[in-house]
Amino acid sequence: MLKLTAADGHEFAAFEAGNVNAPRALVVLQEIFGVNAHMRGVAERLAGYGYHVLAPALFDRVQRGVELGYEPADMQAGIALRAPIPHEQTLLDIEATAQALGNKPLGVIGYCWGGTLSWRAACKTERFWAASCWYGSEIIKEKDLTPNCPVQLHYGAADKSSPPEVITAMRAAQPGIEIYSYDGADHGFGCEARASFSHKDWELAELRSLALFAEHLR
Repeated sequence: MLKLTAADGHEFAAFEAGNVNAPRALVVLQEIFGVNAHMRGVAERLAGYGYHVLAPALFDRVQRGVELGYEPADMQAGIALRAPIPHEQTLLDIEATAQALGNKPLGVIGYCWGGTLSWRAACKTERFWAASCWYGSEIIKEKDLTPNCPVQLHYGAADKSSPPEVITAMRAAQPGIEIYSYDGADHGFGCEARASFSHKDWELAELRSLALFAEHLR
């Protein structure tokens, strides 16, 4: 874990994976459950494709070292931790993470809460060359933002937090970006620790994400 400092002086941890001399880099944005074993595994797996990866601990604003599981009580705990953190402060942490990775081609990928955050990072900063946003249920509230880089959105078609009408609305609002819906997949389909994990849908969504980064991070 590295220690980073945001522009407002807040110090926070970030999990690091991969070779610091890799030619490309990724910021991995956490689910509502913190930078837990699953998120560290995601960072390490993506680093294996030749990226220097940082996953910032975004709950450090309210509580350090958060690693939640996937029971209903864990979700409620994560929601409670997220609630008092202003969006602007989270973006400061994301920007500080991006800065720590230097001037190399840089992408951002996020899941759950991080899916929404990766959308905001693509639209409200100019740090990233491409963004992949997985099942970010609050993206719809900011559907009219303008991305500053190529973006993919990944939704489970059976995700009650982003029902089909949300996906339709996003496609109407953002005809220029790639929006994928995975039949039968639920929220969290990319997390092997969750009951909703779908190997085939995770595999396809990750391949699409990697293809996005391979195309634009060069």
